Amino acid sequence: MSAPLGYDLIVQQLIPGYASLARLAVALLAASPLASRTGAGVLVAGCGTGAELVEARAQRPDWQLTAIDPSAEMLAAAQKRLGSEGIQWRQTTVEELQADACFAGALSVLVLQSLPDDGTKLAFLTALARSLEPGGQLVLVDLMAPERSPLQNQVDAAWLGFQRASGLEAEPRDLEPLTQGLHPIGEARLNALVNAAGFSDPARIFQALSYEGFLLQRRP
Repeated sequence: MSAPLGYDLIVQQLIPGYASLARLAVALLAASPLASRTGAGVLVAGCGTGAELVEARAQRPDWQLTAIDPSAEMLAAAQKRLGSEGIQWRQTTVEELQADACFAGALSVLVLQSLPDDGTKLAFLTALARSLEPGGQLVLVDLMAPERSPLQNQVDAAWLGFQRASGLEAEPRDLEPLTQGLHPIGEARLNALVNAAGFSDPARIFQALSYEGFLLQRRP
């Protein structure tokens, strides 16, 4: 995914609650038993333009951060925003990183939704679990497939209304990486995947329309 001009503002106008989501994700991880340790190693998988990194640096400047993203454009935008102090930058995927039990915690925001459910989602989650110390926690946030409801049309209309009220004026081509070619799954499927990957059952910690966040813990 490239980093369009004004990417962070576009995401805030597109996704309800996004402006405070990075702050919440970092606070949750900082309260976990392992990542609460001074100097804990934390992985930001799919760091994008660095929203979670900004919050991590503000809340836990002692963390040893590793930021990965397959997009050179996204990494360049994040590096320009944050510099290099205290952050190890890698243009790679978590599967290619091959970091076994290296991290006390991890953050993955709006990444799983872009992966097809043909084994790719499971490979991503398995690699994340493998990268964590036993007991390490992951904050996972993604677009989820909505449950069947007679009110779903109203929810969809409300999402468009939220975007208009937020002043979203992005060009369609700038929205494509965020709205097209996505592969959301339902909660039952997510439970099956995270358990197969080596995590405990997910605990929901955030929901705004069809965007949901979960706290997961690697099993011992």
